[in-house]
Amino acid sequence: MKSIMKTGSIIIALSIIFSSCANDKKPTAADQNTSAESNSVPVAKKKTIVFFGNSLTVGYGLTPEQAFPALIQKRIDSLGLPYQVVNAGVSGETTSGGITRIDWILQQPMDVFVLELGANDALRGVEIPVIRNNLQGIIDKVKAKYPQTKFLLAGMQITPNMGQKYSDGFRDLFGELAAKNSMALIPFLLEGVGGEVELNQQDGIHPTAEGQRRLAENVWKHLQNLL
Repeated sequence: MKSIMKTGSIIIALSIIFSSCANDKKPTAADQNTSAESNSVPVAKKKTIVFFGNSLTVGYGLTPEQAFPALIQKRIDSLGLPYQVVNAGVSGETTSGGITRIDWILQQPMDVFVLELGANDALRGVEIPVIRNNLQGIIDKVKAKYPQTKFLLAGMQITPNMGQKYSDGFRDLFGELAAKNSMALIPFLLEGVGGEVELNQQDGIHPTAEGQRRLAENVWKHLQNLL
């Protein structure tokens, strides 16, 4: 993992993500796939991967086809794997919003669940136990409805602006949840992207198309082992 020398840029970027996206929250239908299904595998035989997250998952500022879930679908199709991707991201989403929204998303059958939430909570200074409990609640609801679902948790990091104890606790909670629930973990979703000017849009916040391709690579390293 690259050193977090550039975390000042990352927290600024994430801060503006929150402020710019919080008022742009629109429900995303769980049955909207991020790319066309492959003709090589009958639809009825395909399994479903649900990406449940915030503006990073949505691909804010880009076309749906440029967001990392859609890029994952292209990789899956190129390999002839029987999976379809659902982008269930919402810009500005928090863990409290996620635990409320998950019941609606669970109307969509799923085989793999990728959870990408928490950054917006940290920017608000939400207490670590609250973030942890909300994420665990989302996980528990998915497990209860679809016990055979495989999980992938996207880890995030912040700078110690709110204190080293808080930033350390936030970083560590993802690993703790992954271990507790026997989930696969992406240590840091924004690895190699956060703080990199050339990989962010003109606002200096949201990943460019190339930045999203980097996110897709970060995700694929861990997702491929679940398929």
